[in-house]
Amino acid sequence: MAAGSEHSLWLDLAWGAEGWGDEFVRGVALTVQISLSGYVFGLILGMLGAGAKLSSRPWLNRIGGAYTTIVRALPELLLILLLYYAGTSALVKVLVFVGVAGEELQISPFAAAVASLGLIYGAYLTDVLRGGIEAIPRGQIEAARACGMGPSLCFRRIILPQMIRYAIPGMGNQWLNITKDSSLVSVIGAYELLSAGRSAATSTKEYIFYYSITALIFLTLTIVSMALFWRLEQRANRGVRHV
Repeated sequence: MAAGSEHSLWLDLAWGAEGWGDEFVRGVALTVQISLSGYVFGLILGMLGAGAKLSSRPWLNRIGGAYTTIVRALPELLLILLLYYAGTSALVKVLVFVGVAGEELQISPFAAAVASLGLIYGAYLTDVLRGGIEAIPRGQIEAARACGMGPSLCFRRIILPQMIRYAIPGMGNQWLNITKDSSLVSVIGAYELLSAGRSAATSTKEYIFYYSITALIFLTLTIVSMALFWRLEQRANRGVRHV
């Protein structure tokens, strides 16, 4: 009887209307999409934040410091809720005011999830990227300027390649964190992997089985991500002599 029960649970992972397999695949795909989109958005904000914190202008330093301090001080779930309910409402009012959209405009949960995770992890990536830039010997940047390199050319050829090499471990950690925290966006109605697991568990009452499947998929995503970042780190450090 026990073997038959276990067998039927695995059959419930079939594809189509008779199983939950397609729902889990959809959940994984949306989790990766939300995480990747939020991570790219966070990298953009992280670069801007790092530039602000390293700027010689005090007012930019204060903005960058306030951004990272506020995000670090508040729980991720609370920030997601605040950004979704307050941020989207404010954005809609601004768009309506400037005449770009009508009163019926609604921000999709997917877009809100990407924006929320991007804003949150942009703060963490700010300090990761800032640390990568500060690890570059100042003499190299000064030598580039002495050779006549402008700021943009110096950034592309001197700062960016070395910053990435120093920052990859921290960037990898933040990617792992954002993939796990993508499960938090289910509170604002965004569908992802945990939503699929919860739907299957609630419908079948097989909580241990389906939540275990969800955990196993998250573990697989983590292992694959760690392997990819390890390869990136090895590639970024090729030709570098370790003393």
